[in-house]
Amino acid sequence: MNITTPLADQLTRYMDLAAAQLKATATNMANVDTPGFRTVGFDFEAEMKRALSGQSMPGESGSPQLQQVDGLLARPDGNNVSMDREGLAMAEAQLKFRTGVELAKREYTRVMDAIHADSK
Repeated sequence: MNITTPLADQLTRYMDLAAAQLKATATNMANVDTPGFRTVGFDFEAEMKRALSGQSMPGESGSPQLQQVDGLLARPDGNNVSMDREGLAMAEAQLKFRTGVELAKREYTRVMDAIHADSK
């Protein structure tokens, strides 16, 4: 049996985006010493709005489109990854994911309480 609610579906999308943000940040960190590597990322808020509205392009997966991050200072080798920036981005993405997990736990507790309400 599969029990789902609109809020649970939205939380799933939220946590998927937080995980994608963690993956993009990890990619940036892994390439800190790669000459010419350019920092990538995506607009979390815009992607969440797109996911909630159900908008997607034909043939597009649910994962966000990564784009190069503008306005970062590049080193002489052309790499513009900042470990300080990426560390902050990692902490923010982890906080978002943990928040999503806690909200999902509460939602499923609410659903289970509603299911078992008649047995009390």
